[in-house]
Amino acid sequence: MASESVLHPSLIVPVGHVEPVPRRVRGLIGGSVVFDSRRALYVWEWRAYPQFSIPVEDMLEATLVDDHHTEHRGAGPARRHTLRVGSEVREGAAWVWDRDAPDALQGTVRFEWDALDSWFEEDEPVFVHPRSPYSRVDALRSSSSVRVVVDGVVLADAPNCVKLFETGLPTRYYVERMYVDWTKLRHSAVVTRCPYKGTTSEYWSFDGASGAHEAIAWAYDFPTIHANRVAGLVAFYNEHVDLYVDGVLLPRPADPFREAVPE
Repeated sequence: MASESVLHPSLIVPVGHVEPVPRRVRGLIGGSVVFDSRRALYVWEWRAYPQFSIPVEDMLEATLVDDHHTEHRGAGPARRHTLRVGSEVREGAAWVWDRDAPDALQGTVRFEWDALDSWFEEDEPVFVHPRSPYSRVDALRSSSSVRVVVDGVVLADAPNCVKLFETGLPTRYYVERMYVDWTKLRHSAVVTRCPYKGTTSEYWSFDGASGAHEAIAWAYDFPTIHANRVAGLVAFYNEHVDLYVDGVLLPRPADPFREAVPE
């Protein structure tokens, strides 16, 4: 299953848009600093979220080896490079923008996210992909009641909740575990990661009259500070359950994971 933040369909930022990152950005492989930049750029190769593009001059303990392969990367053409950091070799890990790419990207390199071991904005780790400056997460306590039903079976019935509002995604309703009927759920081995909320701690599935409903509920035991109010609470995918808020059945939103976005 994809990260829950895999789609943020923006109506603001077009493909190919480039703008400065106001934060210090660093990337590491092992104990070696691949780059340390206060001049990084956001570049939108697709509309969902940006990537970082780093001035080549801000690379430190790493070298690039040209793979002699060029592709169009949304914002323009780029040449693929292998990254060497000491004894570590990460093939196809970097894309140096070609001369036909936007002027702002000249002399910069875009790294494949998974090719590096860790990324930092200032001194905070970043997971999955860069956080878009046009997306935000708000977790608000609410007196709204929440009832979750699947195949006529009540899976949760809570007198209050925490509503999590995340740009481009349906509102999520997090409830205390004491209001969930755990006799109806089974543990799922799914783990997802989100740059805005962190890494999920657990997922749960439900076997109902219509069949198995896999990974329809989850929890973040240790979310990011931006979403700390949902710590230890449980949410269900609105797309796959009958969700009643204050007694009103909500329409099921479109599944935001039906379209794949490049990672």
